[in-house]
Amino acid sequence: MFKNNRIVAFLGGTTIIFALVVAILIGILILVFNEVSFIFSPFIIILKTISGPIIVGFIFFYLLNPVVNLLEKFRIKRLWGIILLILIIVGLLVGIITLVIPLIQQQALHFVNQFPSYISHLTDAFDDFTRNSFLEPYIADVQRWLSENLSNIQKQATDYLSNLPSKFRSILDTLMSVAIVIGTFPFVLFFLLKDGDKFRRYFIRLMPPKFRQDAHDILEKMDVQVGSYIQGQLIVSLCIGVLLYIGYSIIGLEYALILASIAAVTSVVPYLGPTIAISPAIIIALVDSPFTLLKLAVVWIAVQFLEGHFISPNIMGKTMQIHPLTIIFVLLCAGNLAGIVGVILAIPAYAIIRVVVSHLFEKFKGRYNHYLADDSGTYDKHDENIKE
Repeated sequence: MFKNNRIVAFLGGTTIIFALVVAILIGILILVFNEVSFIFSPFIIILKTISGPIIVGFIFFYLLNPVVNLLEKFRIKRLWGIILLILIIVGLLVGIITLVIPLIQQQALHFVNQFPSYISHLTDAFDDFTRNSFLEPYIADVQRWLSENLSNIQKQATDYLSNLPSKFRSILDTLMSVAIVIGTFPFVLFFLLKDGDKFRRYFIRLMPPKFRQDAHDILEKMDVQVGSYIQGQLIVSLCIGVLLYIGYSIIGLEYALILASIAAVTSVVPYLGPTIAISPAIIIALVDSPFTLLKLAVVWIAVQFLEGHFISPNIMGKTMQIHPLTIIFVLLCAGNLAGIVGVILAIPAYAIIRVVVSHLFEKFKGRYNHYLADDSGTYDKHDENIKE
């Protein structure tokens, strides 16, 4: 009765019993995993330990691998090309640390020392603006609310200080994790650059022969998507930092170098990054004069216009078209799930997931057309009817 059922054939079986057994086995697997999840705790700890160096290594791999491939075209062996590239990078880092970092450090320290006075100046200006205005009753209500809710601030401070040893330990653990990542990722990067193709071929050979072509196609698409995004986004961020430094210097804004550096770093995160980067510049411009704020707005709009219409379209290309609303939702969800690390890695992770899902969907359409197209029509024809 149930033999040759189209739905069962679509799922890969021959009878309805096959589908029921698969569903029961999946349910049992979920229940067992929920009961013995503690067994996987060591594996999760190991995964967290090695994920940092691997992720950072892959980021630099996508940045440096095109350069190594270019050196190979000039008949430089891959090993020597990697060593030469690492020496050049070390030299550049030493030069940056020697020349630029002291200047950034000087401006950063001066900015931190002056920041309380900037806030105080803005607070006084806001009080002068609201005094004897229609906002005064509302400001009084806000001040009353603050006094009522912050009356126990001494107790909160005492509780915070009592928990300081545990917080210090957490900070120390974080610093140790960062140090481990910095110390180990160069080795990961070296072997990725040297044996990246071997690792890929080995991974594909681990797959059953039936799925090797699928694995190869997915890895190729992931390589293009993630590589183009990482390379393009870092180049775009560097261009934004340079343009803002030029603009800030032209309008005479204080701390131009440190503000441009902040903008370059935060611009790695699309949409949300520029919003964070403009905040300290707005505070400094407001303290200076309203005219400086106007000049800052002109510089920021000009840089964003150049980035949106010339830099990003030419550098990023069309390899990774994602709607801005999708990017915002992905960043918000990743931030809640994994904090700042999730925000930084959200878009590459989304690109990987999209490649896998798109590939599986193409397989789904092929299987659908093979087993169910007689009654419902193919996916392509159905899509065309919907569009019409």
